[in-house]
Amino acid sequence: MDQLNRPRVLVLVTDHPGGGRKESHRFVHVRDLYYQEHGIDVTVLNFSGQKDYIYEGIRVICMETYRREPDGYDVLIAHQPNIRDHYRFLKRYGHRFPRSLLFFHGHEIRRFREAYPKPYPYMGASWVKTTARDLYDRSKIAIWRRYIPKLLGKTELVFVSQSMLEEFLHFTRLSREALEGRYHIIHNCVGRLFEEGRYDPKGEKDYDMVTIRSDLDSATYCIDVVDRLAKAAPELRFLVVGKGKYFQHNGKAPNITWEDRTLDHGQIISVLQRSRCALMPTRVDSQGLMTCEMATFGMPVITSDIPVCHEVLGSFENVALIGNDATDVDLPQVLEVLEKKLPGKKNDRYFSRNTTAREVDLIFAAVGAARQDRIEAGGSR
Repeated sequence: MDQLNRPRVLVLVTDHPGGGRKESHRFVHVRDLYYQEHGIDVTVLNFSGQKDYIYEGIRVICMETYRREPDGYDVLIAHQPNIRDHYRFLKRYGHRFPRSLLFFHGHEIRRFREAYPKPYPYMGASWVKTTARDLYDRSKIAIWRRYIPKLLGKTELVFVSQSMLEEFLHFTRLSREALEGRYHIIHNCVGRLFEEGRYDPKGEKDYDMVTIRSDLDSATYCIDVVDRLAKAAPELRFLVVGKGKYFQHNGKAPNITWEDRTLDHGQIISVLQRSRCALMPTRVDSQGLMTCEMATFGMPVITSDIPVCHEVLGSFENVALIGNDATDVDLPQVLEVLEKKLPGKKNDRYFSRNTTAREVDLIFAAVGAARQDRIEAGGSR
């Protein structure tokens, strides 16, 4: 496709890799790289950015730059749309974009008090803070409930799982019929290293269980469950990687090694190859992309027996589900059963050809519709 006719897409994010925040919102960046490889001209508007930069071939701009630029984008894509940034942008500049796609990943339409577990005590969630958060959640949901139906004439909604769609309908109280023909279930794709790489079950292992989380302080990610399971299986070696203060306030099982850091995809692969199994419990999730990446990589994975995990990981032979509150989990036995299935056939459910390729189709369809509108209106690109 020649440069002149390449679709131009503007992607809205609250943060982005590069510019000092290397790993933030990588799930968006993975998509953008794929779009660009398939003939789409991608520009990212980073609401948290103070300057422009190029990251792995993707142009990332700040709001000040966008205000100076002329119109000309075919499609607007918004990830995790929030009220402070995305809604205000849509209200002011939405008319500039012939078509748009809104991607819902989780917290943007959930009511925190109802959807998420109670924070750990040391997080200091006071009544005032909790009430203020709930008022904000009620407000954002009410705004989206009124505003989204107005967008549907030129907007497609994308949900990363069926569970995410059901939560969207529950919290916004919009009917499925109202969205008919305007929504899609498209899972997040895994990173290329997980798609192309393969777990080596025979390599040297330093740990039996590995847990990697970006935020150990979120009760969502069950570090308390990991610690309890470690204490119940003292013969196993556990590695926990992630930033947070949980262990500073609660101590940790003696067989847990904690690395207080974040990892990029290459570093994650290295850690996984040194481990026998990924232990990734969760209390709530939209898809659980990192867990899906570990499962796609081909290593044994143990996660939680909750509906979304059944949906997104039920087809993986190398995944076992356990109850978060179960006190009779025999972790060594669960691991033994999983390891007997290795090496298994690689599951391609979250390969880019089954996920992001569908998004590319949506983008080209949106561009085609927008350009047809211009022709019918007597205009030009």
